[in-house]
Amino acid sequence: MLGDCAAVGVDSKDNVYAFNRGDHPVAVFDKDGNLLRTWGEGLFTRPHGVHVAPDDTIWLTDDGDHTVRHCTLDGGVLLTLGIPGKPSPYMSGEPFHRCTHTALSPIGDRLYISDGYGNARIHKFSLDGKLLASWGEPGTDPGQFNIPHNICCDPDGWVYVADRENHRVQIFDGDGKWETQWNYLHRPNGMCLARGPNPLCYIGEGGPQGEINRDWPNIGPRVSIHTTKGHEVVARLGKMHAGTAPGQFTSPHGIAVDSQGNIYVGELSGRMWSRFSKDPPPARRRVIHKLVKVAA
Repeated sequence: MLGDCAAVGVDSKDNVYAFNRGDHPVAVFDKDGNLLRTWGEGLFTRPHGVHVAPDDTIWLTDDGDHTVRHCTLDGGVLLTLGIPGKPSPYMSGEPFHRCTHTALSPIGDRLYISDGYGNARIHKFSLDGKLLASWGEPGTDPGQFNIPHNICCDPDGWVYVADRENHRVQIFDGDGKWETQWNYLHRPNGMCLARGPNPLCYIGEGGPQGEINRDWPNIGPRVSIHTTKGHEVVARLGKMHAGTAPGQFTSPHGIAVDSQGNIYVGELSGRMWSRFSKDPPPARRRVIHKLVKVAA
């Protein structure tokens, strides 16, 4: 039923929302994996990002349609940002050209959008859809991006951006002022912050793209868990190397954490198998991993 699970979110009841690239774009499960409902059929082009807001509404980023939709948890569309099917000019800095993800400010009055594959830009919007500010440009210097792929906010209002092809997470204040960055990552894809003060940050690392280093240890796809204060690595999850066995990942693309500290990881698994293995590709998987609780 599901296609590749690009993103995953969790609501206040710990129901899980799998934003996937199959016939039923939003699949809703309870915490035990029982399917509750689906929605979004005919609405989404290429699911990419999920952010479940504290008020139990959901923001869904569609990079194939160049839009962000604010929806109720049963699929009612409250607001659409962007013009469906009409991207802004490539690298123009104008919203949107294959936007990737969203995050709300801690008091819920601002929306930040990473934009994405055809831009190197972060946009800040009011909740009624007014563009307030933008920052970023292509490059490798502080404040520049090479695919801003995911975004989230901490309780102090700092904005974390997974700058995927620069192998780092950049951190800004709420107005776009560069504060610091985290290095020593390998293609950060998925990213989320747990709830509460001083939350842990969960990062899905994509691992090698090419044949030359696909068999190297310690750089394969994994989930790394970081403190936001002091930036210490608490744990790394994922067996080497990339694969489909229990404990392995192919591409951890979306991450969410529930109220009990359980970690949900949505994977892309059907693409470019030669990145991962010399063996023939396995049967296509449609996967959400539920991982063990990690104490804060």
